Amino acid sequence: MNNADAHAERSILVVAHAHRAETVAAAERVVAALRSAGARPVLAADDREELVEVGSSLADVDILGVDVSVAAIELAIVLGGDGTILRAAELVRDGSAPVLGINMGHVGFLAEIERDDMDEAVRRVIAREYEVEERMALQVRVKDTGDSVIYETWALNEATVEKASRERLLEVVVEIDGRPLSTFGCDGMVVSTPTGSTAYNFSAGGPVIWPTVEAIAVVPLSAHALFAKPLVVGPEHSVAIEVLERTNGTGILWCDGRRSHDLPPGARVVVRRSDRPVRLARLHPAQFTDRLVRKFRLPVEGWRGPAAITGVLPIGSASVTDAAASVAPAAPAVTREVAP
Repeated sequence: MNNADAHAERSILVVAHAHRAETVAAAERVVAALRSAGARPVLAADDREELVEVGSSLADVDILGVDVSVAAIELAIVLGGDGTILRAAELVRDGSAPVLGINMGHVGFLAEIERDDMDEAVRRVIAREYEVEERMALQVRVKDTGDSVIYETWALNEATVEKASRERLLEVVVEIDGRPLSTFGCDGMVVSTPTGSTAYNFSAGGPVIWPTVEAIAVVPLSAHALFAKPLVVGPEHSVAIEVLERTNGTGILWCDGRRSHDLPPGARVVVRRSDRPVRLARLHPAQFTDRLVRKFRLPVEGWRGPAAITGVLPIGSASVTDAAASVAPAAPAVTREVAP
């Protein structure tokens, strides 16, 4: 068997929206590079349809779940921002493929490299010159008043219980490990992983949690209570949010801003650590501190630390030399995108 034959069994998922011309061109470029290396590019059905509609040459690329199973995918290359990384993580959830993000102009923590390094990234993927980092995910279950599970899903960033009507409050009770903690009216509750700590959790006033810390953050949204502070619990604990039956309205569960489920009064949302982490491919392991500085434009002028050891120079304008912190600077507006 020659090298091309050996690589032919290696299936690489390419995840890309067709919303921007440069992303379409990048998808064609990556697919061509994979084929040139003897690997098998794969697209999600929706992605291929959208790409073909805008005139791309990818109509003959194999489809995930039709021509190639999720279990056969070795790695997913994501072209876009962190929202696209969330979608890719969802696509490969039933397999073991890690996700590698290539930044296409969107700001985010998990995009590993810039578009200019795309060819080198594909070369390193083919050569398996990457590390795999596992990020904690959440298992999320919704139970009815009879304690039966009526909905189950997962989250990489966060699970949020929110009010469905703008003019009404949710009446909730927060529970940790089967014991009630407090009840109050609020706009909602955010239950976040460290990965999601700089996303919705951050905008709600929750703590930034280093990704090496295994923990779950619980943050109220506009709570009408004195004791309604952010909580950080260990990954072995379970968190439950009950929508009290006296609530005048309904709630809604959102996971990563992608999957939702309506919550009538009496519904109970139980969140705990999932036994299946999300796997991220890393070409350049990065200092999380440097990512925070770049993401939020944090002022560090005057710093006199050990640059020779950390590889980071004092910042005058916005320069950080860490090659892995390749996310473009952005104002600290936070959405439900994947966090660091």
